[in-house]
Amino acid sequence: MKNPNPTRNALLALEPTEGCWLTLGSPAVAEAIAHCGFDWLVVDMEHAPNDVAGLAAQLQAIDAARAHGAGAHPVVRVTVNDPALVKRAMDCGARTIIFPNVDTAEDARGAIASMRFPFEANGGVRGVAGLVRAGTYGQDPGYVKSANAQACAILQIESATAVRNVEAIAALPGADCLFIGTADLAASLGRLGDMAHPEVYEAVVRVIEAGKAAGKAIGIFANDADEAARYRKLGVHFIALHSDVAWLARGARQAHAQFEAGCR
Repeated sequence: MKNPNPTRNALLALEPTEGCWLTLGSPAVAEAIAHCGFDWLVVDMEHAPNDVAGLAAQLQAIDAARAHGAGAHPVVRVTVNDPALVKRAMDCGARTIIFPNVDTAEDARGAIASMRFPFEANGGVRGVAGLVRAGTYGQDPGYVKSANAQACAILQIESATAVRNVEAIAALPGADCLFIGTADLAASLGRLGDMAHPEVYEAVVRVIEAGKAAGKAIGIFANDADEAARYRKLGVHFIALHSDVAWLARGARQAHAQFEAGCR
């Protein structure tokens, strides 16, 4: 690849960054949000209506915005920790992948291996292809040999089992970030919908402490700027300021309420 992966660089340096989830499956929305000042944008393939063609279009839109001065870089959350899905996302141009439901160190090893071409017994299992968008359709001769260094694995810790195993997961080389999935974590702990419960908070703190001990970045999804600020004070580096659909809906509701109030 011709350019480094700034998202991975920031994670390894434990630098604070913020981003936004893209869930509407729209290249136009992706391009517009890319101009809003975020460091990164997550194209969600787990809980959004995105197929591979839609993913490629949104990656192109984010890259187009960056060519016009925007700073956001793309991240992709795959549907499940499956090498076939990871391969397709990376061929489309993704260098940073979020893996859902990483419960054990073995799950994490598989995720990390799925991002890497086999080389010098590194355990990589990604199928090799250079005639893809990630390799500039065969016009980047250095792509195959440099791609592994740009691969960035963000592992979602979102179950009671994952929390019990978090220290072993955090210790793995190539585990670049531990992303806390508070909604699923709360459900796993028997607290569905109650992310503020003390038991959930205790689990979140354990993940943060495991990351600190291993020198690994921590990520989380925040509902608003105030919640994001609280997470930042706890030592979270990689913070999502909710999603495209949330900002669209909140903006529309606010405008409607203001209009209704002004007409009374």
